[in-house]
Amino acid sequence: MSLTVMIIAIVGGIAGLLSTLYLVCSLPAVIIWKLWRRIFHGIPMTK
Repeated sequence: MSLTVMIIAIVGGIAGLLSTLYLVCSLPAVIIWKLWRRIFHGIPMTK
């Protein structure tokens, strides 16, 4: 494989990894935050 293809593959892999890590971290954080507000402040989860 040429060097250009390898660089594109590495950059694409890193971009996919970073976006996956963001989703894995942010989704539970948002759910926990909404539950916290619901339990302690009485704010609806859909707001």
